[in-house]
Amino acid sequence: MKWTKQRLNNLFFFFGVAMVVVMLVTFDVSFTELWHHLCHAGYWLVPIIGVWFIVYGVNALAWQSIIRANGDPQARVSFWRIYRLTITGYALNYATPVGGLGGEPYRIMELSKDIDKQHATSSVILYAMMHFVAHFWLWFTSVFLYLGLAAAGDLPLTPVVWSVLGIIVVFCLIAFYFFYKGYRNGLVHKTIRWIGKIPGLKGWSERFATNHSQSLHNIDKQIAALHQQDKSAFYSSLLLEYLSRIIQSLEIMFMLWLFGVDCGGGAMGALLTFLHAILILSFTTLFANLIGFLPMQLGVQEGGFVLSIAALGLSAALGIFVSIICRVREIIWIIAGLILMRIKD
Repeated sequence: MKWTKQRLNNLFFFFGVAMVVVMLVTFDVSFTELWHHLCHAGYWLVPIIGVWFIVYGVNALAWQSIIRANGDPQARVSFWRIYRLTITGYALNYATPVGGLGGEPYRIMELSKDIDKQHATSSVILYAMMHFVAHFWLWFTSVFLYLGLAAAGDLPLTPVVWSVLGIIVVFCLIAFYFFYKGYRNGLVHKTIRWIGKIPGLKGWSERFATNHSQSLHNIDKQIAALHQQDKSAFYSSLLLEYLSRIIQSLEIMFMLWLFGVDCGGGAMGALLTFLHAILILSFTTLFANLIGFLPMQLGVQEGGFVLSIAALGLSAALGIFVSIICRVREIIWIIAGLILMRIKD
């Protein structure tokens, strides 16, 4: 059977719906407890969910800058279309067992309707790399944010904390090195060869590399070209992706306020609460990405929130509340992304 783009679109859609059903059925919270947390959140659910309109908008701007710099100058992709594909892509990424298994192929398939497939592929890969490297920058800078708050007497600084922060710094520096090499030389060919080392995939890897050698070479050239020839687009995309993480911290700050955590109130209290929210997001995403093979990181994200919040001296109950409300927000945006998949431009 020939897999047309429409059939693939339907496949992605029904897979996403199936995973949402699985997530709802396996939600490790009783309906009574879930309803209690939702009632506790009250009208704060509006800004908690609404802040993601801005987060996804900034993500779309970051991707758009890559598409414009890396694609066919004659091609024009509207911001609305990029924004829609950003939301649907992340919806599929949240729903798939390995992040990117659904979202990135879907984005390539849809974007190739507007620009040629090689440019669509390189643009999606570049954006995925940018999205991921922004995580590392968040984790890296959060170490120094923690040290700054500790120096001000706001957070504890024990030998264990020093060790953990040191490991994070080393981990991030190693990642920066490999990302830099990937941006300079491309990484698609190397990735295909690496896949060939997985038992049972060697034959497929060799055939794919042979049959698509020129296309893979062109994609690697386009990836390298963005970093070497258009540094303004490269760094503006990275900055926007980093900024989206900072904006994302607002939802955690809103939930801290819900629990009466305002660090003394006033402007300085609000700033301090926001900085705490950045640290909670940073260390939670670090923990979740280390074990990223479960749909929506089921159980991992919850544990990450509880550990991150407890590390800042706050109650475990707050960590559970934050994790549940974030899970509800994710499900709502997954459903929104699936609905957008059925909307034609």
